Amino acid sequence: MSALWTSDEIATATAGVAQAPFGVTGISIDTRSLEAGDLFVALSAARDGHDFVADALAKGAGGALVSRIPDGVAQDAPLIVVEDVQTALEDLGRAGRARMNGPVIAITGSVGKTTTKEMMRAALAPLGRVHASVASYNNHWGVPLTLARMPRDSAYAVIEIGMNAPGEIAPLARMARPHLAMVTTVAAAHLEAFGSLEGIAHEKASIFEGLEEGGIALVNADVAQSAILHDTAAAHAARIIRFGISADADACLTEVQLIEDRTICTLRMGDDTRLFKLNAGGKHLALNGVAVMASLAALDCDLALGALGLASWQPVTGRGTRESITLSRLHSGAIEMIDDAYNANPASVAAALDVLATAQARRRVAVLGDMLELGAQGPAMHAELADLPSMEHIEIIHTVGPLMEHLHASLPNRKQGLHCETADQMARQLPKTLQEGDIVLLKGSNSVKLARVVDALRNLGQSVGET
Repeated sequence: MSALWTSDEIATATAGVAQAPFGVTGISIDTRSLEAGDLFVALSAARDGHDFVADALAKGAGGALVSRIPDGVAQDAPLIVVEDVQTALEDLGRAGRARMNGPVIAITGSVGKTTTKEMMRAALAPLGRVHASVASYNNHWGVPLTLARMPRDSAYAVIEIGMNAPGEIAPLARMARPHLAMVTTVAAAHLEAFGSLEGIAHEKASIFEGLEEGGIALVNADVAQSAILHDTAAAHAARIIRFGISADADACLTEVQLIEDRTICTLRMGDDTRLFKLNAGGKHLALNGVAVMASLAALDCDLALGALGLASWQPVTGRGTRESITLSRLHSGAIEMIDDAYNANPASVAAALDVLATAQARRRVAVLGDMLELGAQGPAMHAELADLPSMEHIEIIHTVGPLMEHLHASLPNRKQGLHCETADQMARQLPKTLQEGDIVLLKGSNSVKLARVVDALRNLGQSVGET
């Protein structure tokens, strides 16, 4: 395998000093997932990465990026010594981007950025080698790490960019220098840090500040803050594409058919009408697919091949995967589980409940955990979930956490399920309530740890397949 980086290239990019010559085939920031040949980057966060350099080298790391030679590591070990490791990682990311000749796509949004990134990866795969962010590596270290990991022969790059506080997106977008950038949507995520949806929209729109000359901006035509997105895009983009269900959108979703666990979408772009298929159910997923197809069209890609690739996309674990679980205690029969437990905000919960409401099942059951970072509006936003039209079609709603207690209290008695303060309590109690033929949705902010409830359901019997 050819080197991703040589020590000379790393030293040049980071203004560092190589203690010995070496080459690396990958980059890691965690010794638990490090592979032989990786460059170990000794970041300092909860723990000082320098404490793990010796372990990384013992596990076969090709070299390490450090700001000092750690105790127990030889002076002539394969190290690049820099002034600051985080800054050096950012410099290496810029160097990785500089040697990329193909289109770079950057994606942000309050909801759906990871799903859209994975859809984009799948759609581009038939067209050439695609490099994309791993998981949700979208922050101050995730973006430069993604850029630094980019293989030399990548034909396309898809970079996810997120934020927790004001001012975070623009610097990352300037580092990524996308040819096309999009905002999937604007919703009440991280509302506590921004105060209003308008504040969130301004921050999301700052992704367009990183566009390359002649760049393309995709904006969601359906959100109330669309004008904010459009105005920022107009200042930085050579071309703006509006997507959504709005009749005047440049890329318009005109029809959605939900057939079992599949979504068939009709897309109009100018005089061209196209069908594409998604391997999961949900109108919100259809809109993500529209953004992907519009991006491919804007980049002059083969849309037939792109649609074929998009049809192969599968939801990732914790983001809407569906799984049938045999109930061993019944000796026959099963439940279906929708694992959407990775994260939650009001918009994504509403979308997930819409999917559940249309499912064919004996009973539709929701397990909802707290939606965090909503500030003073949090209690009211949880209670307002009870008024969603989808709730009419869901038989039982179980809730987890102090904020979800406001939803529990707002539900009619016939729909009130269990209320637990913690996911561990729900994991112990929920299995006793389930019946053959139930379909169960699990959705909550990641730190609520509904994944523990997911594991408890899997342990009920034998998982017999995912879709």
